[in-house]
Amino acid sequence: MGKLAIEDIRKDFPILETEVFGKKLVYLDNAATTQKPVQVLKVLEEYYERYNSNVHRGVHSLSQQATAAYENARHTVAAFINAASSDEVIFTKGTTDGINLVASSFGKKFLHQGDSILISAMEHHSNIVPWQMICEEKGATLKVIPMDENGVLKMELLPELLDESVKLLSFTYVSNSLGTINPARELIRQAHAKNIPVLMDVAQAIQHMPLDVQELDVDFISFSGHKLYGPTGIGVLYGKEKWLNALPPYQGGGDMIKTVTFEKTIYNALPYKFEAGTPDISGAIGLGAAIAYVNSIGLDVIAEAEHELLTYALAKLAEVEGIQFIGKAEERASVISFLIEGVHPYDLGELLDKQGIAVRTGHHCTEPVMDFFGIPGTCRASFAFYNTTDEVDLLVAGIKRAAAILI
Repeated sequence: MGKLAIEDIRKDFPILETEVFGKKLVYLDNAATTQKPVQVLKVLEEYYERYNSNVHRGVHSLSQQATAAYENARHTVAAFINAASSDEVIFTKGTTDGINLVASSFGKKFLHQGDSILISAMEHHSNIVPWQMICEEKGATLKVIPMDENGVLKMELLPELLDESVKLLSFTYVSNSLGTINPARELIRQAHAKNIPVLMDVAQAIQHMPLDVQELDVDFISFSGHKLYGPTGIGVLYGKEKWLNALPPYQGGGDMIKTVTFEKTIYNALPYKFEAGTPDISGAIGLGAAIAYVNSIGLDVIAEAEHELLTYALAKLAEVEGIQFIGKAEERASVISFLIEGVHPYDLGELLDKQGIAVRTGHHCTEPVMDFFGIPGTCRASFAFYNTTDEVDLLVAGIKRAAAILI
């Protein structure tokens, strides 16, 4: 992607012109949340100004317009991930909500005492805690695929771990704290060879690379809109129709029902069976606009630009004295976690902030990963396609300036 295209794209993100402590913002915290283009902001404003109404419940014009926009967003998502049907797209609050839905519903019906759920050693807490909760409730166990010192899964152990007790494999496609891209196709292939369904947390993948659920043959994926240049509070759970039909509802209430009496409730058809109550209508519409914006640029173009930026950043950061990279997988997305010898990551993050540079510090909701490396946390710089090599240079200079003060 050329410099002119980057400059044009950056104009779509007004927040990038913000100043922090008198310095122009350098936003490198995209793994936590991405910024929103004006194309998304405008549709949110338009919804609330022109046709704010509840969906699926009204015959009046505003309700019909809101319903059409909401359902059009569902079709946009389905096309984006190549779902076989828009009925396989469930709107949720985000990745965490989607994983909790599957853990609760799948666990309620298919998990029993002595069974197990298999996850990886680099999971976000949202793909650990829900499984711990349902395993404790059901008397099941949680098993973990180990990783090596480079932050790469020990795939040679997978066949033995996928024993008869495993009822579901759940793993992250891209590690939010290491940047590792896990071998999704091989993980899915081995699980399916033993008739084990698979859930993928794609929160850190969906915005970086094309993802085709039918080509992957994955059973469930979960992701958040706010990491895909859309609003917060909206997410997606994709599930194969056969699995969504087999699972009991996660929550009860309005819209997820067909009929209700005091004696019995008959549940609605997909996808509404899993969407109890008034949904995040504006969020779904905003997510649809965000996907349209990404499509207008092209995920292939985005992936290439981000790979070039990642390569440049790794080379420049490697020149910083005392730097230690946490996570060294060859296959990785645009996340770099690092430490500077003799400097606490929180202190480094604060001094970078004073220079207008936003990075994330801490354990990144992956405490087991930090425990594995024997560290309290890291500094994490995460890139989007609107970032530039000039911003990488500012990051490197900012680290050197902060280290000179702190060491």
